[in-house]
Amino acid sequence: MRVVQVSPTVFGRGGLFGGGERYPLELARALSKHVDCELVTFGAPAGVTDDEGQVRIRVLRPWGHLRGHPAHPVSPALWSALAHADLVHAHHLRSAPSRLSAVAGTLRRQRLVSTDHGVSGGDLLGLLPHLFDRFFTVSRYSAVIQGAPPSRTRVIYGGADVDRFAPDPGADRKGVLFVGRLTPHKGVDRLIEAVPAATPLIVAGTGGHDRHPPERDYGRLLRCLAEGRNVQFADGVSDEELAILYRHAAVVALPSVETTCYGRRVPISELLGLGLLEAMASGTPVVASRVGGVPEIVEHGQTGYLVDPGDMAGLRDHVSALLGNPSLARRLGDNARDHVVERFTWDAVARRCLAGYDELV
Repeated sequence: MRVVQVSPTVFGRGGLFGGGERYPLELARALSKHVDCELVTFGAPAGVTDDEGQVRIRVLRPWGHLRGHPAHPVSPALWSALAHADLVHAHHLRSAPSRLSAVAGTLRRQRLVSTDHGVSGGDLLGLLPHLFDRFFTVSRYSAVIQGAPPSRTRVIYGGADVDRFAPDPGADRKGVLFVGRLTPHKGVDRLIEAVPAATPLIVAGTGGHDRHPPERDYGRLLRCLAEGRNVQFADGVSDEELAILYRHAAVVALPSVETTCYGRRVPISELLGLGLLEAMASGTPVVASRVGGVPEIVEHGQTGYLVDPGDMAGLRDHVSALLGNPSLARRLGDNARDHVVERFTWDAVARRCLAGYDELV
């Protein structure tokens, strides 16, 4: 079986730092241990690399981007890049590459699979969902909001590299860590205000794609809120640096909200939360908002804590409880590591994915 994964962008290229970029890369790496798998993506420089022997990555140079959005690159070279695939697995259902892959695969009678990560876009006048043979979702929540037929939907979840993200028994754990894209729906503004001023808080991530005020000024707002507090902003950290940050944090927080500080309602906040899985694999307890697919991976009181979105008092209380009780944090961190190793490794995701492929090919 020859599988081609299609993703608009690759994790780390152009400063992009989020689960929607990491997921296709990590899944392709895991699948390549079992089948002939190639990841086709877009950016510069164009060419083919072997990703240190883990997976073949074909980067196409885009001719442009629909609406100027990085999730919608357009390149005629995608047609030939998919030519010899038995199965095409497109990420971000409504992205431009996914739509082009659906049309090309249908014309070639290739099997088509989609995994959505929340990017908005067109659906070919309602035809797009009918072109895919299967929908592999990252959570039960994602399956529900996609509205795909249950008979064509498989929940495969996401994973963490448990070798790269692993505990360090000798690490001096302190402070709070946030990892993710710096957009208003992540609630980082609430986190900065909830964490005690003297407590170290590291905010690791890059800005979002908002082009209009006030959302485009969110990074400036965060830095204003951080004045007089022990907050460090870490932009564009490498995987190696990220693993160290996870190991040395006492708590990892994901305070996503349903209504941003600008009053904008967020219909879809978190489909899963890969950063939480990476933190848990590192033996670090998490405090996260009870939104989207997060409750499917975080067990309240066992691997971390869940709080209602926007509940700053609950966020402050649970973070403070873990900071003030190292033995509690260590117990929840150990549980979190065991939970990920048991259910949420990338190899486990690949096996669930391959079982779905076998139904088609």
